[in-house]
Amino acid sequence: MALTPPLAAFQSLPRVAGRSPPRISSISLVPVSPPYIFGIKGSFERTGQGLGGQRRLQPPGKPEPMAFFAVFQKAFLLALLCWNTCHGEALAEPLPIPESLKVSISSTLQRLHLQWTLHNLPYHEELKMIFQIEISRIEVSNVIWVGNYSTTVKRNQYLHWSWESELPFECAAHFVRIKSIVDDTRFPELNFWSKWSLWKEVRAQRSLGQKNLWIFPRDKLVEEGTDVTFCYISRIDHSSIFCDLEKELIPTKQIDANVSTFKLNNVHFIRKTGTNIVCKVNQTSIRNGSVLFVSKVLEEPKDFSCETRDFKTLSCTWNPGVDTALDWSKQSSQSYTLLESFSGKKKSCEQNNSCNWQITQDEQETYNFTLTAENRLRKRSVSIIFDLSHRVRPEAPNTIDFKDVGATHATVTWKVPALRNYSTLLYQIEVQDKENISQHNVSVNMSNKFVLRELKPITVYVISMRCADASHFWKWSEWVTKNLTTAEAVPSLAPDVWRKVKSGKGHDSVTLFWKPLSKFHANGRILFYNIVAQSLDNASVVERHSVPAPTNDKELTLGQGSYQISVTANNSVGTSPASVIVISGDSGNQEVEEERINGTKDGFIVFWPPQSGDIMNYVVEWCEHPQDLLCDLQWKKVGPDVTSTAVSSDAFRPGIRYSFKIYGVPEERAAYLIAKKVGYTQELAPENPQVHTVNLTPHSFILNWTDYSTESQAGFIQGYHVYLKSKAMQCHPKFEEVTLPDDSVHCKYDISNPEQKTFLVDDLQPHASYELLVSSYTRAGEGPRDIFMSVTTPDKHSHVLLHVLLPMGLSILFTIVMCYWKSQWVKEKCYPDIPDPYKSSILSLIKSKENHHLTIMSIKDCIPDAIEVINKPEGAKMQVIVTGKPLTKSELPNHAYLHVLPTKKDFSGPGPGPGPCICFENFTYNASVCDAGSCGNAPPCQPELLTSPDNLLNALEENHTNSLEIPSGESNLNYVSQLASPIPGDKDKLLSNSPDPIHCSEYKMQMAVPLCLGSPSPTENRSLSSGTLLSHDERYH
Repeated sequence: MALTPPLAAFQSLPRVAGRSPPRISSISLVPVSPPYIFGIKGSFERTGQGLGGQRRLQPPGKPEPMAFFAVFQKAFLLALLCWNTCHGEALAEPLPIPESLKVSISSTLQRLHLQWTLHNLPYHEELKMIFQIEISRIEVSNVIWVGNYSTTVKRNQYLHWSWESELPFECAAHFVRIKSIVDDTRFPELNFWSKWSLWKEVRAQRSLGQKNLWIFPRDKLVEEGTDVTFCYISRIDHSSIFCDLEKELIPTKQIDANVSTFKLNNVHFIRKTGTNIVCKVNQTSIRNGSVLFVSKVLEEPKDFSCETRDFKTLSCTWNPGVDTALDWSKQSSQSYTLLESFSGKKKSCEQNNSCNWQITQDEQETYNFTLTAENRLRKRSVSIIFDLSHRVRPEAPNTIDFKDVGATHATVTWKVPALRNYSTLLYQIEVQDKENISQHNVSVNMSNKFVLRELKPITVYVISMRCADASHFWKWSEWVTKNLTTAEAVPSLAPDVWRKVKSGKGHDSVTLFWKPLSKFHANGRILFYNIVAQSLDNASVVERHSVPAPTNDKELTLGQGSYQISVTANNSVGTSPASVIVISGDSGNQEVEEERINGTKDGFIVFWPPQSGDIMNYVVEWCEHPQDLLCDLQWKKVGPDVTSTAVSSDAFRPGIRYSFKIYGVPEERAAYLIAKKVGYTQELAPENPQVHTVNLTPHSFILNWTDYSTESQAGFIQGYHVYLKSKAMQCHPKFEEVTLPDDSVHCKYDISNPEQKTFLVDDLQPHASYELLVSSYTRAGEGPRDIFMSVTTPDKHSHVLLHVLLPMGLSILFTIVMCYWKSQWVKEKCYPDIPDPYKSSILSLIKSKENHHLTIMSIKDCIPDAIEVINKPEGAKMQVIVTGKPLTKSELPNHAYLHVLPTKKDFSGPGPGPGPCICFENFTYNASVCDAGSCGNAPPCQPELLTSPDNLLNALEENHTNSLEIPSGESNLNYVSQLASPIPGDKDKLLSNSPDPIHCSEYKMQMAVPLCLGSPSPTENRSLSSGTLLSHDERYH
């Protein structure tokens, strides 16, 4: 407060004559009582006299100076007090309490809204004020939140403020009050708090109704990572109520008689359809629940940028991040709004990652865009500002074409896109084949072509182009591609040729191999290879061959001598340079000592001694598959100054032996062998040999494995281990005792010479069993020791017994062989085989005159010793017709007889009885003899010879179709073999003196037509018909 005017008046008081006026040393305002009532205190001094001195008397008649000052002081104080009182009346009233306080709530958002005003502000201008707000829960004394709200206030202005509660308003009553203070530096006297407003109670309207359990909030929507508080209201005992989230129990806290709460911290997104929270009363069906919808956190748009391609449209793009949409229409995907600050225009974007903005013709060059992403829970914004000419991205070039395409060059042309007043563009041309990529940057103003050089013939290139603004580079346009195929050219390199020579008798067999040219050197598709072989001994001897591609070998047979062979590759354009190789009479496979080399998993390092002379190059030769018949011959050529090279191949395998031959190739002369190398990329344990025991004696035997091939093993054989075990478990002096992995103890002997493949095991016990094994070993290890062979030594006396038993066995064997050899002779002498009619010399087969498939028996081939007539029955005659057809089984009698002699009543013979007969039955020899007076069903035999053999033969040779009438059963004829016939000396006696029927054998014919022919008289030269005989496969059984 300004006190200068009274103080100034106070200091200008008039002087008292002869005295100095009192000096006011200090003055201050002392507050007595609010508002703003002040008193004055001060100290006074007199000039020339201390305050503690005696007062001097004044002359009479003059006023006392001190009295005047006292009067003036009282007057001043009264004036000052009056001024102070008048001024203080205006500020004596306190600040008004916020009025018209209204409180409302939003249950869904769990927000509390306040509205109030100030009607009686001391001043009409705006004041900066602070409002302090207190919120209580359940009761006013339970303050749960205190906060300040700062704003500028005008008189009678309505103010608004909101607060979000973590607990739903349905769960408990809330109370609110407010007070204010002026926070304006212009009015420091107003800087004190007003009184509190009255408490306002907030209670959400709820009615439990018929339900015994309620849970709040209902269908809550929150962001991922936030904390959520739920409550349930029930009049039931809360100790019997349980709540769970995804079947996981949630601890609860009771805050009122009917209300309990539980809090979920840092909730996570589970699914778009929400998460169920269920509360239920134990052992009842009372339950209720709520759905918690957890949204993904709305992200700020990333990579927000805008560009133009034609100065007509700005295209803005961004990365929207995660989609915050939820199901059940709880929350849709975030929306995006584009705002341009300079023009104030605003546009809602239809896409969630792009938006187009139309460029107006107002020549606006600078743009300031704000992109806002928004969902139901929050907003996120991002802004950019740019110059339009610096955000130009041209359209891609179009109509790419090629001209003047050659084998190594081509011209590419295109159309330039239209772009307002900008005419200078930067083009990037990319040339790519299967192996390389090259790029060319071209600034083009008017021209639209570019020459590509250093291309490869007959190669497919992918030509790609894109462009950008050359003045202010922003972004490249999209790529535009087109394929270019260059033309063919003559092959630029001679084929890599090698040979394999085999010498023969008078000629050499030469197999040529060559490697296909690479695509770079072929310069096109190789069609064929020309081979010219010219003799160096005789220039006129030339062989020419053409081999179609892709064949890469050719076998030639050349005469002895030296030949020069050239190989060229040909495509559609021309011929490659020739590759020349010389073949001499000797194959170049001179004998050299083989050396071992150690390989690695990457291959081999092959080395050789340097050669003097005109060496053109060296060739290293090997087979990639040495164990196969087709070994896949490979070779590598190196220069004349190289004496080692690395050989690697994906075909190399561990445990396989690889052989390398190194040749020196002189100029214009045949290659010759320099060195041989052999090795493994990795040695493995070998296979054990197959062992045989020889010279087994009671005290020793020899182990032999000479057929064991060391070259086919998985490593270089360094030696052999001989394992021996006996029941005595005693090792010989030259063996050492070892324990195998299976804890068995054996005796071991080491053979360090891999060429030794026999071993003498001696000092053994007779008639003892031994287990033994021969195991080979390499640098990588030893062969398997799992299969042992068993050997038992013989008894020491067994060889004596062998000397006795061996001759006896040989003698018995000789006797058996001799007996078997003589058994045939004994059989023929003692019990001969029954003759087979078809194998008998008395019969022969001839063709039937009427049926070529039938055969007859000829009697000419058989001259019987004797024909015996058994009987000649009297009776009626029957006529038999020989037709050449077989009879059925029903037509055949039990015994069929063929009568070959005529019947005469007056047959003259030495004895009575019927005439003679010949019996043939089924072509089977019947060993049974005729009984008394019978031969089967035939009459008994008679010892009478009615006709001579010649007459009988003549009778049988007559045509088989003739028919004869012969009395049935009139005569029978039995064939008597030579072995069974009587001796010639007894023939007459037999015919004249034998009164009894003579036993005879029957000759039985299978499938024979029965005939019975009459017997001619001995004197008559009559012909008899013979019966037709069936062929062998038509016989009856």
